[in-house]
Amino acid sequence: MSALTVDPAPGPGQDWDDLVRIWEETDAPEGCKVEIIEEIVTVSPPPSKDHNTTAALLQRRLYTVIPEDWEIYQTLGLSLPGRGGIYIPDLVVVDRATATGPGNTVPAEEARLVVEITSRANANHDRVSKVNGYAKAGVELFLLLDPWHSGRPTATLYGEPENGTYRVLETVEYGRELTLSEPFGLVLDTGVFPIS
Repeated sequence: MSALTVDPAPGPGQDWDDLVRIWEETDAPEGCKVEIIEEIVTVSPPPSKDHNTTAALLQRRLYTVIPEDWEIYQTLGLSLPGRGGIYIPDLVVVDRATATGPGNTVPAEEARLVVEITSRANANHDRVSKVNGYAKAGVELFLLLDPWHSGRPTATLYGEPENGTYRVLETVEYGRELTLSEPFGLVLDTGVFPIS
């Protein structure tokens, strides 16, 4: 099942607040992910078992290296109003204090690490729109786990955002090790991730 577009870009007289209201009021089935990507509200079906297993395996490893006052979230919205977006990454590492309090989102630039795991139906959102959006927002590190990449699953770590563009820090095929740079300092064996 692919992502469903709920509403087109804001029409005349609509602004960011209107778009956020539409996002908040979208009634999607349980487990679906509702995001705003390039000013379009989208609904994606729940992720596959392999997708969830990959997120769980990575989350378990990240907990071994993050400070006590950081947390890992699976459903936290990241606000990118300058990019017309609210993304809900598969994993996001952020200071607990930032993610505490009222509201549904935190500013994307507050994220220490964002992880997206591609799904067959909406991989291009993660590969293109979100890479650009996270870079423009100044997210420090972005890890793209792409089991659908040209038949060869890959892991790509982006970082050092400058002028809205990331530098590719490392790309490996699944089965090889990738090093999450500081402040994580984690050598990640991508061979443990299931291949969809």
